[in-house]
Amino acid sequence: MTPRERLICALRGGIPEIVPHLELEFQLCEEVFGQEPLRAHHLNGVSEARRKDMLKRNAELWVKVATKFDYSVITGLHWLPIEEQMESFEYVREIAGDTFMLSAFVDGTFAIPSGNDMVEQAVRFVERESEMLEEAERRVEEAISVGLQLIRAGAEIVFMCADYCFNSGPFLSPRMFRKFVTPFLKRQIDAFKKAGAFTVKHTDGNIMPILDQLIECQPDAIHSLDPQAGVDIKVVREIVGTRICLMGNVKCSAVHAGTKEEIKQSALYCLLHGGVATGAYVYCTSNCIFKGIPVENYLYMLELRERYGRPDAVSELEKELNEHGL
Repeated sequence: MTPRERLICALRGGIPEIVPHLELEFQLCEEVFGQEPLRAHHLNGVSEARRKDMLKRNAELWVKVATKFDYSVITGLHWLPIEEQMESFEYVREIAGDTFMLSAFVDGTFAIPSGNDMVEQAVRFVERESEMLEEAERRVEEAISVGLQLIRAGAEIVFMCADYCFNSGPFLSPRMFRKFVTPFLKRQIDAFKKAGAFTVKHTDGNIMPILDQLIECQPDAIHSLDPQAGVDIKVVREIVGTRICLMGNVKCSAVHAGTKEEIKQSALYCLLHGGVATGAYVYCTSNCIFKGIPVENYLYMLELRERYGRPDAVSELEKELNEHGL
């Protein structure tokens, strides 16, 4: 199976020959490949010929990332403006065919406000309810419009990355979340799925108080299942079964600054309970591969997938976890 085919299998609840892998972002391109990934500001004031060359080189970089780390999806193009993303899709297909999925990153639903306007935003939810519902409507319609453009241009999977939760729980209470987020998230997901794309809802933090509402919205997958916020992938799997694919839960703090043993314990727990035997799981960290993560730690995390991420490795995986009391 190609990386793309493995991911499709997992998103549909199946068990591929090895669990698929992806990361929302890979921020170590300069360290690993000696090349800075392209962002919107790099294109300011350049000639058309130069712009095309830069987009092609950037597409080549993200194919290198996906190839080296066995990603199922090209995820680095979302740092570009919409038109350049769509043009880059063509370059990726020229280089890699359909080995990898193309992705869109679009989400118009209300996220945790920034620290600068958090109090003001909280007051608006309470005192100006109708205005906030109108804003929710407008934001999601705009997001759907952008997402559909990217899907028509070739995106097969849409990552919706509005963060809803702190480590202690969601920013909005479950009752308010049902009013201001759930119906709009459902509309967004339905629109993208109707257009033929897979959908992934990402949010960090403790999602357990709103997990039932996320499930109601019927995304194809939920990411990141944050263990640092107390989200236990075993518990989530027991709740959702294989009707929704689970992505993530490998503890970022372990991959960032933990020992090999800490990385191993987190990774093996995710593989088993995510899982290797049940299907509907994508192996990845609980956030992304951000600046400062040692490349050797990330490579070790991938070595563990290679050894334990196959259905025929379940007994060995269970034995390892039993020895650690997990």
